[in-house]
Amino acid sequence: MLYFAERMGYFYSFLFPWNFILQGIAIVHFIRRRPDNYWLWIILVGGGLGAVVYIVAEVLPDLGILRESFKGFPRRRRIRELEAIILDNPSAGNYEELADLYLEEGKYARARDCYNKAISSRTDSPDPFYRRGLTEIELGDFPAAVADLERVVSKDQKYDFYRAAGLLAHAYAQTGHAEKADALFKKTTQISTLSETYMNYANFLATQGRTTEAREWTQRILAKKPTLPGYLRRRERPWFRKAKGLLKQLPAS
Repeated sequence: MLYFAERMGYFYSFLFPWNFILQGIAIVHFIRRRPDNYWLWIILVGGGLGAVVYIVAEVLPDLGILRESFKGFPRRRRIRELEAIILDNPSAGNYEELADLYLEEGKYARARDCYNKAISSRTDSPDPFYRRGLTEIELGDFPAAVADLERVVSKDQKYDFYRAAGLLAHAYAQTGHAEKADALFKKTTQISTLSETYMNYANFLATQGRTTEAREWTQRILAKKPTLPGYLRRRERPWFRKAKGLLKQLPAS
């Protein structure tokens, strides 16, 4: 027991100069990723040791997600290459590849402009229409999104694991087509378990004054949390936060 106490004493003395740095790293990560609130108490009360526990439990597993951000460097290099290539060869294929890269970078206006140039009357594939629909939703141009997503869903109702259908229902809701939105949401949520679709449906129900149903679909998102593996739970955090936010806004039943 004495040996263990001595070892812990050495460990604390080693941590002491780094306490504030470790706590700072942990707090910054907590603010950005927003895990369970009890972690903030552990970081603040536990000092350096609490920060280490948090870093091991939450920061290190997130490095897998962080690796995705490093893909941005070759992506941006390829964007520069395509921007130069298109000056001499403005083919539909080059424009579509550039549009996909802009979409991944979150440059939605540029992406839509490139999809417009890539899509012709002879384009049969739903892919560029779907991705253009994504940019239109991000830009708030829901009528245009309806046109593109209707084309996609008419060709393949299962497109992107029913995400296209869920987004079309969302676009219907945003353009005042409540009956179409409700019918498509009901149909899609019978098959799809995407949190995005559940959240959009819950928001739609809330705007229709259907508070009990809105609460039910919001709670379905939160019910996923205990059953998901850690890496998926981290990816779903934005939807958990949105679900909690909507629940707070809904009037008590």
